[in-house]
Amino acid sequence: MTMIDERRQLSYIAAQAADARVNVELETEGMTLNIGPQHPATHGTLRIIARLDGEQVVWAEPSAGYMHRGYEKLTEVRSFPQVTALINRIDWLGSFANEVPFILAAERLMEIEAPPRAQHIRTILFELSRIANVGLFLGDLGVQLGAITPVFLAFRDREYVLNLIEAATGGRFHPNFDRIGGLKDDLPKGWLEDTKGAMVKLRTFCDEIEDLLFGNEIFQSRTRGIGIIPKEIALQYGLSGANLRASGVDWDLRRDQSLPMAWNKADWKVWTHPDGDCFARCWVRLQEVRESTKIVEQLCDNVPAGPVMAKVPRIIKVPEGEAWVSTENPLGEMGYYVVSRGDTGPFRVKIRSASFNNISITPWLLKGVLVPDIITILASLYFILGDIDR
Repeated sequence: MTMIDERRQLSYIAAQAADARVNVELETEGMTLNIGPQHPATHGTLRIIARLDGEQVVWAEPSAGYMHRGYEKLTEVRSFPQVTALINRIDWLGSFANEVPFILAAERLMEIEAPPRAQHIRTILFELSRIANVGLFLGDLGVQLGAITPVFLAFRDREYVLNLIEAATGGRFHPNFDRIGGLKDDLPKGWLEDTKGAMVKLRTFCDEIEDLLFGNEIFQSRTRGIGIIPKEIALQYGLSGANLRASGVDWDLRRDQSLPMAWNKADWKVWTHPDGDCFARCWVRLQEVRESTKIVEQLCDNVPAGPVMAKVPRIIKVPEGEAWVSTENPLGEMGYYVVSRGDTGPFRVKIRSASFNNISITPWLLKGVLVPDIITILASLYFILGDIDR
């Protein structure tokens, strides 16, 4: 290399270094990213407004209300039996479970209880709704991260559960089967044996999902250590259900409160996880489905004989008073605060839906994460838009 060539090379290197120093000193303008409200990566009409610095989220804010239907006001112009047809559609994937806390609140005001047989059947249908709901989550979770096979397995095996719900209630997706004082009808012949057989298939589905999805390296790298929620933060934001248990909080309303249901008649376990990340939330839900199959099997073996309806007036007028009842629904704690003035319909109803509280943590949780992790975190929180925009 000649002296002139060497000088040219040094001059070029110096110029590049000077450009680099200028680029470092210049501040780049941030970008606002709108995810939704109509976006293939969201769970419906939810909008996430994220402010980015490069690929990192500076702050994020959920914007709900795009499909708000005003169920709390609609209940005021319905009779008590008619309300169940409305609230079926709040969390539409676990519809029967929505009916139970409202009916229990009305029964508490009327100071009646459903017969033991009705309590058992209510609990079985409640857990079947949980299996159908959370089972679909386990399959859809793979789609959020780019794996399509798990969702085919989920839709395939959810059919077993929906067939059972339809056979018992006449409604496949929205049963409207619960009644003040009991249930609309008794179970059809052979239903209990069919249900026990389906639970075996659902446990096999859980094993398949665990091998196919949870044992996958890509899935683990996308979920472990991502979206960590410490126990104290989860409690401060009012999280419930699997989102709370995945942060190490041993809390489940099925076990921790006394209701006229049959959960205490079965032997089952509440699972928790210490990590509080996306993987933990998904893992806890997988165990939840397994435990629900055990609850259903045990209750099917011990359904007491007797009627499925208590004696109630033909035209129901709930006495004046107030009642609050919440249950451990598939998405977390769901409760109804019912105010009656002695009429055929409620005077006021306040609905505490699980998804609305669970997404309250998103501004805290999404701060500082990378853009690809936004969808992973939202998927792991698992919310239904009807449960937010009730």
